[in-house]
Amino acid sequence: MVMPPTPGLSEADLEMLDAFLMSDQAPENCMQLSDLDGFLTAVAIGPELVMPSEWLPMIWGDGEPEFETVERAQSIINAIMVRYNDILHRLQDHPDGIEPLFWETSAGQVVAGDWAEGFMDGVALRKDAWHPLFHSDKGAKLLAPILAFVHDLDDDAVAEDAEDELTAVLTIAADLIPQSVHAIDAFWKARRHSPRRATKTGRNDPCPCGSGRKYKRCCGAN
Repeated sequence: MVMPPTPGLSEADLEMLDAFLMSDQAPENCMQLSDLDGFLTAVAIGPELVMPSEWLPMIWGDGEPEFETVERAQSIINAIMVRYNDILHRLQDHPDGIEPLFWETSAGQVVAGDWAEGFMDGVALRKDAWHPLFHSDKGAKLLAPILAFVHDLDDDAVAEDAEDELTAVLTIAADLIPQSVHAIDAFWKARRHSPRRATKTGRNDPCPCGSGRKYKRCCGAN
């Protein structure tokens, strides 16, 4: 499989990180490069700050990596942090600069499923905080290109689109997902900069997340 280099990492560093994640030194169920990139993206654009001390261990699954030397450990962790910081930098300074690391077959077909699964792993770190996006009409549209690739435990697509529509979404994923990432980032930034409600939301009031439902049947149901 072929993957384009990311501007924040040299091609050599990208290959080094990819090789380590696929090696026997990494835990068997650790993230691979594409799902790691989706995971880092969700952490970077999410509604709350998640410290590296919390999200770094998630990369390795339920095991621990085996580093030959301290220098080797530093080079791997540094490569991960460089990619994370590059995502933040591009969201801030380059509106059209997000380039997700999708796998690509030798025939040039984009494989975005791993990236999307990694993104949802990042969302899971702050599931309750992401709640307003999932329960707003706007949020559902922003998430659609990502959710189209997410499958449940029975390997069935989570998205409920007609098969031909789903196929169309998958075909143009490389174009749709970067736009969604920027829009989701903007959604959370706007909420962080909007005035706080001075009064408590009543159970029968419209939910402040914008879903159109009563608070008690939406965000207040948890």
